[in-house]
Amino acid sequence: MKKEQKEHIVAELADRLKAADTVLVADYRGLTMPQIDTLRTRLLESGARFTVVKNTLTRRAAEAAGADALLTLLEGPTAIAFLEADGDMLAAAKALADMARESKVLAIRGGVLQGKVVTAEEVETLAALPPIDILRGQVLGAIVAPVTALLGLVTAPLQNLYGLIEARIEQLGGEEVAPPAAEVAPEPEPAAEAEPAAEEVTDTTATAVLSEEETTTEEESE
Repeated sequence: MKKEQKEHIVAELADRLKAADTVLVADYRGLTMPQIDTLRTRLLESGARFTVVKNTLTRRAAEAAGADALLTLLEGPTAIAFLEADGDMLAAAKALADMARESKVLAIRGGVLQGKVVTAEEVETLAALPPIDILRGQVLGAIVAPVTALLGLVTAPLQNLYGLIEARIEQLGGEEVAPPAAEVAPEPEPAAEAEPAAEEVTDTTATAVLSEEETTTEEESE
């Protein structure tokens, strides 16, 4: 392979490593060409590109892309699945796990997930998870369930209060409740006339009559 071709391959690999959040690595020794083609097709359906490259070129590409975590997985013949931005990581892991089980020669080494190395066992765990759509539904259900329960606790007292009010209205026949008697202020009673004032008027009249009689008597005596 010419130097220019190697440089082109390294540059292309470096670009893929920069663009991919996830890469899965496997040892493909023993796979036949039909098996490699089948695996490549399954990975493409999950949004991953399957590439077989010499480790020397892959190391150069990893160093150029700053993907140092990948260097620990480059031992022996290496095949890499680069997951695209809209790819299904669980489906890609399942494609590798299925081929490893069917061929009995493919060996999963691990991968790099957002800059962190994952082991072969962790890739197998990803492969055993349900499809991404079902998994999203399960996660959403786990998030929504407590919120729904909380909403029920908040609205239940209000619903109970509304029911009590409705029952009370029916009991009263729909009539409004009259305000309690204690809240109505009594009207003031008219003030009674003072008795002593009447007595004073009577006494004054009697005194006046008496004075007139005494004057008449005196005149007759003269």
